Amino acid sequence: MANLDSNFQEFYNELQITKTKRDKLITSHNNLREKIKKYFKEKHPEYKPSFYIQGSYKMGTTIRTKEDECDLDDGCYFIPKPDVSAKTLQSWVKEAVEGTTDATPSHKNKCIRVQYTAGYHIDLPIYRKDTNDNTEHPELAIRDYGYQPSDPRELVKWFQRKKKDNEVLIRLVSYLKSWSDTIRTIIPPGLAMTILASNNQKNHEGRDDIALRDTLKAIKSSLDSNFICIVPATPHDDIFSDYDESRKQKFLCELDKFIKDADKAIEEINKLKASKIW
Repeated sequence: MANLDSNFQEFYNELQITKTKRDKLITSHNNLREKIKKYFKEKHPEYKPSFYIQGSYKMGTTIRTKEDECDLDDGCYFIPKPDVSAKTLQSWVKEAVEGTTDATPSHKNKCIRVQYTAGYHIDLPIYRKDTNDNTEHPELAIRDYGYQPSDPRELVKWFQRKKKDNEVLIRLVSYLKSWSDTIRTIIPPGLAMTILASNNQKNHEGRDDIALRDTLKAIKSSLDSNFICIVPATPHDDIFSDYDESRKQKFLCELDKFIKDADKAIEEINKLKASKIW
């Protein structure tokens, strides 16, 4: 068998955001925060926003897509709860960041998105709480729904426990997210890959290729038994809840194809041939 662990390590490094882009990303997110604070101080002084970076950037699993794109989620919090609709609160944040770039900010269902020509975007999900008490779950503003309990800090803490003294998990999540990036219309979002990998991780000392193959098999076995992916944080929803039978079978089929290729690559003696299969 060809040992491609060094190739996988190199690939993982290639998936990382460059320092130049990371610096720009942080500068942009700081600028957005200042614009939002200034807007609310002038337009709605009774509401004072605070912020919390969440999602893959906070968890250390952000990757560069095949177009060399990346993103950052910066939660915008209002305490105490503004007595306005979710759509209105989102609209105010959208107004606050308009003019930041040439592109008009997008008012998505669960966030305001600001796109940058430097190859990244920043999502601004908006939350409200009564108090600063950490036992109180925030409510996420959802444009077409209203407010729903949602706690991104819980998710970050859960993953921090999973990845403690476990660097392999971070790499496995990155590999799976990169695979997802190649078949976007079928494969679930990166959060699903993070949860599935964390719940089904298999290790093989010094062999990321075998660890990935074995983790894929464990994921497939789990989903064959029960096709769910519960978010380990409030509101503990199932990412697959709206998948119809067709989408479910397409995903399982792609997963099975990946496993077969992984088996073939691991059994291949020639490293070049094995790397091409991967």
